[in-house]
Amino acid sequence: MTQAASGGLTLQGLTKRFGSFTAVENVDLDIQRGEFLTLLGPSGSGKTTLLMMIAGFLDITEGDILLDGGSIRTLPAEKRNFGMVFQGYALFPHMTVRQNIGYALDVRKRPRAEIEARVDEMLDLVQLTEFGHRKPGQLSGGQQQRVALARALAFAPPVLLLDEPLGALDKKLRVEVQDQLKDIHRRVGTTFVYVTHDQEEALSMSDRIVIMQQGRIEQVGTPNELYEHPRTRFAAGFLGKSNFLSMGDGAYALRPEKIDIAPTGQLDSHKQLSGTIRSITYFGAMQKFMVTVENRDDIEVDVDSWRNRHALSVGQSVDLGWVDTAAVKLEDT
Repeated sequence: MTQAASGGLTLQGLTKRFGSFTAVENVDLDIQRGEFLTLLGPSGSGKTTLLMMIAGFLDITEGDILLDGGSIRTLPAEKRNFGMVFQGYALFPHMTVRQNIGYALDVRKRPRAEIEARVDEMLDLVQLTEFGHRKPGQLSGGQQQRVALARALAFAPPVLLLDEPLGALDKKLRVEVQDQLKDIHRRVGTTFVYVTHDQEEALSMSDRIVIMQQGRIEQVGTPNELYEHPRTRFAAGFLGKSNFLSMGDGAYALRPEKIDIAPTGQLDSHKQLSGTIRSITYFGAMQKFMVTVENRDDIEVDVDSWRNRHALSVGQSVDLGWVDTAAVKLEDT
């Protein structure tokens, strides 16, 4: 598999203003060569604006972007040689799959034999070898997205930028394509910069995640680091679910699945609170209990249905417990 020879990005004080509105403010970030890095945040957090500045589609108000140590701030998008995959696929409907994949190589005037060999390689990579002579309209959404990915990787770009690429797919197909995309990243070794608002997608695919809010970086880390050790209330609440507890020395985040629940008097020494079950929601593999506790917001408790040892009902009095290390102290208290 042909791989790009570069792909390390450094963002230095990157800022983008539209008139008086600041969409991205003073972003510093190192993206390692070959990394799968995800920009995660709600609508309006600045993640797509940041991606568009990296791509060269938006001018930078302040700051710089370095590719392998050299500034590309003034380099137009077509000279950056980055691959790009969008939610809408942007395939040419009148071209076959092979022609779509080979298009960027045709534009670069590569020899025909080289183009054909590279297209074969890309079709094998995305497992669409038998679909090469079909038109995009004859493919499923997931297959079209894989064609778009193959086209973006065909010319071995140093960086591949992906803007909500799975947003048009249904949930089951999204999960399938996520697995394929992660496997393709592993095989090609290209730097992936991926934008999504889907927390599960970010957790399952990324080497590192950048959580963004209001144009700023909230926290950066591996999926495990961000989930287990969120630093702020926003990070704890946006990436997964958290209960927020005020204790003597500040505010804490507590994941619902880290709480034990049992009828009153049946928890061992790690009991922390008592309350009454307000609602029970069944999700198959998991049950969600909302427990009303005096002088607190309702506490959510998520329990593995298979391992739930207690028959619990709405209105029942219960004890809640967790080990001390399960609650994470937040910095913005």
